[in-house]
Amino acid sequence: MLIRLRLLVISLGSGLLLLLLLCLGAQNLGDRHALQLGGQRSVPLPTGFLVGIALVIGVISGGTSAAVLLPDQRDRFE
Repeated sequence: MLIRLRLLVISLGSGLLLLLLLCLGAQNLGDRHALQLGGQRSVPLPTGFLVGIALVIGVISGGTSAAVLLPDQRDRFE
């Protein structure tokens, strides 16, 4: 249980740190594109920010799925 919690905290913490660095770095990007979400268009965002958000979501979802799918330690030693 402790290793699952540690893995979850590390993945969330690294995702939030990447998001902070991404927000700081994307302030001066000039090339902006809008996304088509359903029938609506999003606010024009820098391309690097869109790619970075996808990376942050991947880090967080990968870490949480690894924490959830990790086998119990008790089953290994019996």
